[in-house]
Amino acid sequence: MRTDPEVAFLPAFEQHQRMLTGALTPTELVATYLERIDGFNPRLNAYINVDRAGAMERASELEGELRRGTVRSVLHGTVFAVKDQMRLRTLPTTGGSRVRAPLGDRQATVVSRLEEAGAILLGTLNTHEFHHGPTRVFPFGRPVNPWNVNHSTGGSSSGSALAVAAGLCSFSLGGDTGGSIRAPASHCGVAGLKPTWSRVSRAGVIPLSASLDCVGPLGRSVRDAAHVLEVVAGRDPSDSTSSSKPVPTWSDIASKADLRGVRIGLVEELMVPDMTSEAVVATTQRAIEVLTELGAVVVPCSIPTLSDTRFISPALVASETVEYHREALRTSYADFDENTRISMVVGALLPASLVTLAERLRANLAIQVSQALEQVDLLVGPTAGNTAPELRDPPLIESAEVARTALFGVGRASGQHTRAYSFAGIPALSIPSGFDGSGLPVGLQLAAKHFGESQILSAAYAFERATDWHGRVPTGLSAG
Repeated sequence: MRTDPEVAFLPAFEQHQRMLTGALTPTELVATYLERIDGFNPRLNAYINVDRAGAMERASELEGELRRGTVRSVLHGTVFAVKDQMRLRTLPTTGGSRVRAPLGDRQATVVSRLEEAGAILLGTLNTHEFHHGPTRVFPFGRPVNPWNVNHSTGGSSSGSALAVAAGLCSFSLGGDTGGSIRAPASHCGVAGLKPTWSRVSRAGVIPLSASLDCVGPLGRSVRDAAHVLEVVAGRDPSDSTSSSKPVPTWSDIASKADLRGVRIGLVEELMVPDMTSEAVVATTQRAIEVLTELGAVVVPCSIPTLSDTRFISPALVASETVEYHREALRTSYADFDENTRISMVVGALLPASLVTLAERLRANLAIQVSQALEQVDLLVGPTAGNTAPELRDPPLIESAEVARTALFGVGRASGQHTRAYSFAGIPALSIPSGFDGSGLPVGLQLAAKHFGESQILSAAYAFERATDWHGRVPTGLSAG
């Protein structure tokens, strides 16, 4: 069967367009990705499980529909994979762990909706154990950055960003609690969207923190992210928290991709040396210049207690996740990653007064974010304080000093740039905005008011049309 490495890196919507003309078929696309997975996954460790036979069988069925003139959606015939935290009919869900997580028999709603739209499920993608960090052990192989295999992908949707960046699927789904879609998207040079909390159903998804968890798309273009959101978002009776608010359509997003007069607030706290490296600040400033050239009015704004997120997050997340895994901790304690179990034990031992304090601090931070957005249409800043760090084992949490760093982080620690928007429950998107001197990607993060996905996707699309960062391909991965 014909395979073509070049189509592996096309945005999903372009792959679909080729299928409509007969220049590409779903079976050829699946075969291309399977060939690339065989060649690259052993050293990249993006996938945990691959449904080879099922994907090819489904591709053949969808190919027949296209021949008969049936087109389900713009995603018809494209290929996706999911972070290994989503229940599937055809593959086991591991949560990136050897410990079995409690999960119902029903397939995740988001996966079913994509399949109904004609997208082809290829497999499950690597993640930190049960989406925690810092994980010391990856039972299915440690994922590495496709731009430099000696560097990290970020997490916890590690495989979701890696697979898209390396041309191992058309698009993917990830999970984001405090930046777990956006940080790896930034480090791997792809688009990653955390929707408004409640915008997308979480039924059939292993939770980390129910009050923060979101499911969202990662893709090679803003348009891909928009198309996927349009399919997976919306009310789901199986998730009582899911919203019934109208879902933005691509035509609406594209029609508003005009930044003239749009007020964008550059978050000052994200641009200081203690928070963000010189290389990332410089790249972000160049991206701001592009936004200004496109007509945006960029003004400084402030979220004064933004750095406090490192204290709030452990109390909120650990106290919630331990409830989900409490029985497994009793019966399989030694089978958890060392740092995962220590983090969860901390959650179990936290006094209620400390959790209550964290909730109050979160509410105060959310008010500050809301106040900032009253003055502007969008917020902007770097997605992460550094480009992808070198691979190294996180220190074992065995002392108070290590715990303060591992659990709370300092300065440029992962999550400092993304958590505030998670705590506020608002949508945020990371898009490629350049590279540092070592050739590692830098991400630009845009955020908007609740259910403002249309605004950030429109702005990001305008930026994307004026730049070519999203079209770059990691060296050495373009050939099959």
